[in-house]
Amino acid sequence: MILAVFLLAPHDVKTEHVDEAPELLERDSRWFSLRGGPRQPQATDRVWDPVAVYAPDELSEEEFQDLYELNRPQVPELNLKY
Repeated sequence: MILAVFLLAPHDVKTEHVDEAPELLERDSRWFSLRGGPRQPQATDRVWDPVAVYAPDELSEEEFQDLYELNRPQVPELNLKY
């Protein structure tokens, strides 16, 4: 399984397990593009599923990076080493 992290807005994230990580996914009538992964995190004190990061498809790369940084403090998977 892959843990998909959906960056919806600043401080608004959804996660869900998926079997595959396609380039585009539709969720709640909105298109999300794959921005990172899926990648297997390095071992820590627990076992992690591979992580894929999605953001709204209409965002530019700069907007995605800003959204990623705003959400990183609240999402442990965004702070792992890969």
